[in-house]
Amino acid sequence: MTRTHLTTVIGLALAGAASAATADWAAFRGPAGNGIVPAVSGASWSLKQVWKSPTNLGFSSFAVADGKAYTLVTGESDGNTGEMLLCLDEKTGKEIWSKPLSIIPKYDGGGDAGTQDNKGGDGSRSTPVVDGGKVYVIDSLLGVFCFDAASGAQVWSHDVMKENSGEMIKWQNAASPLIDGDILMLAGGGAGQALLGLNKNTGKVVWKGEDDKMTHASPILADILGVHQTIFFTQTGLVGVNPQKGDVLWRAEFPFKVSTAASPVVFEDIVYCSAGYGVGAGAFKISKKGGKLAAAQIWRRENECFNHWSTPVVKDGYLYGMFSFKEYGAGPLACVDIRTGEDKWKEGGFGPGQVILAGDKIIATSDKGEIVVSEANPEKYKEVARKDVLDGKVWSYPILANGKIFARSTAEGVCLEVN
Repeated sequence: MTRTHLTTVIGLALAGAASAATADWAAFRGPAGNGIVPAVSGASWSLKQVWKSPTNLGFSSFAVADGKAYTLVTGESDGNTGEMLLCLDEKTGKEIWSKPLSIIPKYDGGGDAGTQDNKGGDGSRSTPVVDGGKVYVIDSLLGVFCFDAASGAQVWSHDVMKENSGEMIKWQNAASPLIDGDILMLAGGGAGQALLGLNKNTGKVVWKGEDDKMTHASPILADILGVHQTIFFTQTGLVGVNPQKGDVLWRAEFPFKVSTAASPVVFEDIVYCSAGYGVGAGAFKISKKGGKLAAAQIWRRENECFNHWSTPVVKDGYLYGMFSFKEYGAGPLACVDIRTGEDKWKEGGFGPGQVILAGDKIIATSDKGEIVVSEANPEKYKEVARKDVLDGKVWSYPILANGKIFARSTAEGVCLEVN
């Protein structure tokens, strides 16, 4: 599916009687890049297992398109250990092909991972994106790759560290590719080329600019006040840019300490962001005057309201997500008003899992391997279904594609029917 303007993508997703029951999930955090898809009509949320398959190490999520499921794992190729793009059959979970990425014998800050400790373990944190019959990947060393989605044949590669004076961060890259039209965007280059737009067909640099140092947060697409834009969350703060040309549209300063990993969230003309390590959350209102955009902070919660690396979803002005910092196995799923920063409710026992939204249902993973479905209701927490489905540590996003939930851990991936 070609990523064009966000409004077009959402329009296609909602056209006619379309629903999550018949849609692929080809991009990181879904067709619109915000973790949200339409409701599944008549879903019973029985969560019946269809298949399980090994997914060795890392926190890459699944992307599902054209009958195939893609994720990144750790494996060996020609005796070398490194990250690999794994392609599974969507219906059976059987491996169709796998392709090696960068050789990474040792990670920065990973190490052996237990199930409930704070050791992340080795392996990729980035998620593949499927677009126009190709699969796009950014590995932990800022290698960007394009493969044929059907055969796995490599089309092109681009080394940001070598070709753009890349500046690596602790724990290495975790951001996923973002595609708008023919432009693939990412951060990680050096001074004057920190933000990059590559031609998705050739891998050649179309635009580059700015001095912002990268974070672990993936950029997002948004339409705010009629302006189509990409929003990066860098060590400087939020940066809105023209996705086709790279020129900066607006900036909002926001603190950085150690790691920023959750993506921004947009609701109408409000952009929300949050980070761990004593930073906390805040929201900015975007205004437009004389064709120019500007950002003004409307609230700030310092050293609280943490999204460590789990990006919330937003519905009707309320954020739903994992709000905690290093509360492994215990941190809550919570609801926060994006307009004021006010807490609405908290439900403990999730840890740093992840959430997506299907209609009015929150689909969450706990870090210990449960799938939990609940109502997106700002008044109270109401659980619909819960099932323990995965061994290993679960810090990856679940996805909802073609009437099935796909989720994975550091050990295995699972496919579940929702009816």
